[in-house]
Amino acid sequence: MDRLIYTAMSGMRSQMTTQAAIANNIANAKTIGFRADRVGFDRMMIDGEGFDTRQDTSAGVIDMDRSAGTIEQTGRPLDVAVTSDSWITVQATDGKEAYTRRGDLSIAPTGVLETGDGFPVMGSGGPITVPPAQRVMIAEDGTLSIIPLGAEPGAAPQKIDQIKLASATGTDTVKGTDNLLHVRGGGVLPQDMEGKVASGALEQSNVDMTQALVDMIENQRAYEVQANLLKEAKKMDEGGASIMRMPS
Repeated sequence: MDRLIYTAMSGMRSQMTTQAAIANNIANAKTIGFRADRVGFDRMMIDGEGFDTRQDTSAGVIDMDRSAGTIEQTGRPLDVAVTSDSWITVQATDGKEAYTRRGDLSIAPTGVLETGDGFPVMGSGGPITVPPAQRVMIAEDGTLSIIPLGAEPGAAPQKIDQIKLASATGTDTVKGTDNLLHVRGGGVLPQDMEGKVASGALEQSNVDMTQALVDMIENQRAYEVQANLLKEAKKMDEGGASIMRMPS
């Protein structure tokens, strides 16, 4: 009986974890550069040393969907879409390197180049700082150049830094709850010397809404099965107890 109850409770917990992941995907269907969580029903665990991640020892998130989202033109100079299999390097809240495909960049009042969710973009020597400029340009290789304030008409652009584009190929990486890619167990990804970006464009979320809705329905049905199993276990337990109370 205890094993039956444990099986039902474990299944319900797994379905709740999976449902949370599906809901997170749907909520981020319009988030720039978001990579969807892949959900499954096999035994696995997501963990990470040094940062918080979703954990589930029975079922749920098995990885993230690594396929690219669609690229849409915006015409905004600070918008960049990674066109290679690379990742934009940012500084996570713990001060360590992490990686994203979110390219809606902006310049903070302090001059730091940031992603749309507020993470500083890393260059050759740390977070990139942009001095006051009348124009900012980002080249295909991630090189950041400016036309300084007060420059003469026709002045040549000045190179400031280069966005660090990293390669995750061959490295064990995991997605954290901050929606950033991290190296499992710590460490950093190597720079991708062949990395390319397109200026004036953004990579959209790769969430497939149709598949997400199908996953949600299947998960709800699986949860109901586990809940019914728990009810049957309760009935069996009550039936056994009533027999024990019968007068001899």
